[in-house]
Amino acid sequence: MTNPGGGVPRPRGAWWREGAITATAFAFCLLGGVIQPDDTLSAPPAAAYVVAVVSCAVLPVRHRAPLAALAAATAVGVLVPPLGLLLTPLIVAPAVISAYSYSLAARTERRAAIAVLLTSAAPAASVPLFGDFSWKDASRMAVVAVFPLVAGVLGHSVRNRRAYLAAVEERARRAEESRDSEARRRVAEERVRIARELHDLVAHQITLANAQAAVAAHLFDTRPEQTRKSLDELVATTADALDDLRATVGLLRQSGDAATPGEPAPGLSRLPALLESFRRAGLEVSVHQEGTARPLPPGVDLTAYRIVQEALTNVTKHAGTGDARVRLAWSRDRVTITVADDGQGSRTAPTAIRGRSASTAPGRPPGYGLIGLRERATAVGGHLCAGMRPEGGFLVSAQLPLPPAKDTTRRTDGAPAIEGAPGHRATGGARPGDGEEGDAP
Repeated sequence: MTNPGGGVPRPRGAWWREGAITATAFAFCLLGGVIQPDDTLSAPPAAAYVVAVVSCAVLPVRHRAPLAALAAATAVGVLVPPLGLLLTPLIVAPAVISAYSYSLAARTERRAAIAVLLTSAAPAASVPLFGDFSWKDASRMAVVAVFPLVAGVLGHSVRNRRAYLAAVEERARRAEESRDSEARRRVAEERVRIARELHDLVAHQITLANAQAAVAAHLFDTRPEQTRKSLDELVATTADALDDLRATVGLLRQSGDAATPGEPAPGLSRLPALLESFRRAGLEVSVHQEGTARPLPPGVDLTAYRIVQEALTNVTKHAGTGDARVRLAWSRDRVTITVADDGQGSRTAPTAIRGRSASTAPGRPPGYGLIGLRERATAVGGHLCAGMRPEGGFLVSAQLPLPPAKDTTRRTDGAPAIEGAPGHRATGGARPGDGEEGDAP
């Protein structure tokens, strides 16, 4: 019923409600004028009409100026005894309605209490001032004083109730906004995670396919049998890539949980198969392990596997060499993974492979491989750095946290020793920079 906007038109239903309240208050005033001071009933005198008209005329403005409307209605109630009318709760109905409205609109509870108390006391106090006073008048004064107080208490309760509902609605709105923002954040995180997984999956397989195709093209005229073997390996690599991509896309398209458990996430236990795939593409990889290997948590195990995979993919694509070295150093609370190449080429690497892999096509945007690896390492509490080595080549180094050691006698759980891997240490101990050179697209 309030109109905070000032000149904004009130709804039609509000005007009808205001008219009904004003008409009811007018009828009560006239009904109060029917009762005469000698307790007889007669037609309302002219003074009753004057009181009813003046006091009810201020009711429509009680929402915009509640204090002024309350003061006017109270003043009219004070003039009831001097006009020869009997002071009853009916004739002060406009003052009761104004007291309720002011209790709703007052800025502070203290102001509302003072105003309602004055409205309650002023009309009753005018009775002994303008006529004879009796015990019967005292009881009537008490009843008249109670009605504005009850209206004020009711208005205060309604005000508190509205404030409570508004607070509940505000909390619900903020909770909804928080849920929306949390949902958007989770969607963004999931998109980044999917992008990393697809990059690690597709970039690795496509890089191997590119290297195998380069070998086949290089040997096409001189060594047909070797060319056929390279093409067979290319077919197998592309088939694996299609299978992995189909499985990933199929999982993303599912609306619910999978009916059967999916294949376990790769980890260092699958490192031999990974290295073998690179060897088929012409990259010789040597592995050196230091310390006692321990089982890794699933997230750290997957991150370690992806770091090795992406670093070797970068070597195959960009380094122009046929050799790479992987070093796994296990300590009490962390595992250090280092992948390095010398960038000097290899006698076993065909020139065509080095020529195709040493650089990317001009104008291509930088890749996201190292960016994704840094995100993965940071997500599990580790860190990764990568950059050019002063003596040549590229170095990727990552440190990942380990859980507390429970069994120091096991050396192969979670990171099995690589059969046939030479035991030399990866060279290039200089701390790499944070450059993005050698990043796979």
